[in-house]
Amino acid sequence: MTFVEIVVLAGGVGGARFLTGLRAVTPPSSVTAVVNTGDDVTLHGLRICPDLDTVVYTLSGAIDPERGWGRAGETWTVKEELAAYGAEPTWFGLGDRDLATHLVRTRMLDAGYPLSDVTAALADRWQPGVTVLPMSDQRVETHVVVDDPDDGRRTAIHFQEWWVRHRAAPEPHAFVQVGAEQARPAPGVAEALARADAVVLAPSNPVVSIGTILGVPGLRDALRATPGRVVGVSPVVGGGVVRGMADRCLPVLGVEVSAEGVGRHYGARSDGGLLDAWLVHTGDPAQVPGVDVRAVPLLMSSPEATAAMARAALDAAGVGLDD
Repeated sequence: MTFVEIVVLAGGVGGARFLTGLRAVTPPSSVTAVVNTGDDVTLHGLRICPDLDTVVYTLSGAIDPERGWGRAGETWTVKEELAAYGAEPTWFGLGDRDLATHLVRTRMLDAGYPLSDVTAALADRWQPGVTVLPMSDQRVETHVVVDDPDDGRRTAIHFQEWWVRHRAAPEPHAFVQVGAEQARPAPGVAEALARADAVVLAPSNPVVSIGTILGVPGLRDALRATPGRVVGVSPVVGGGVVRGMADRCLPVLGVEVSAEGVGRHYGARSDGGLLDAWLVHTGDPAQVPGVDVRAVPLLMSSPEATAAMARAALDAAGVGLDD
């Protein structure tokens, strides 16, 4: 295989699954995943990084395949004991196996290690086969502006509370990345973009995953300046989202929930946007001015289908791989 350097901007489940396909068709150590940390939260005194863990667990084969997050073979004794004590929050479950990851992460962060070093140490155990980087070492947390159910006033709650506790039911008025203005790209992120042969925006939420990554000062400019082509993969298939809540987030920005709507939201790199090419699902209409739009199967229904999808992204990036 020809050695190429590929950078993927990724959120949780969709990004992690896309990375499994990309790893299957690229040489070892050629892929760098820049992962959203805006979903991160501190609960029960532990620092939890859902998207980083989902990427690492998925690539290592430790993920729960049914849920798409958390550990396979998980048990919930600690969660049940916390609930018996009435320890809040009871709406966020920490599995017994998963708890070890959060304990190690929190211990290292408290000792002064940056999140990028902690992530590398955790990945050393799991061997995901790609370089996994947090978007930033600084704390950035996505909050959702909703109406308070008691008095109707606008209030901001953590994204995890909106998504997990309330199942995204409260109408979102805005998404705010708290701490983003003071954040910097994690070590290795800008460097990877500066030498990338291709950059792929995974089929992750354009608002709270890809959008949060690009909200870190300097990252949007670094993406626009990358020497390789930038290819986006639509998270909208057949007019709907396969997983997650992008359909609840995009209208807040005035973006149509369609492959065309998201493509136009990202925009053409030649016109100050992000994309050189845009993959949409077969049969989905999409016209994005200045962007090479290609229709290919985007349902990650099997390892073979996911690998074919990854190959299509590399082909759109002009990256050829020898078998």
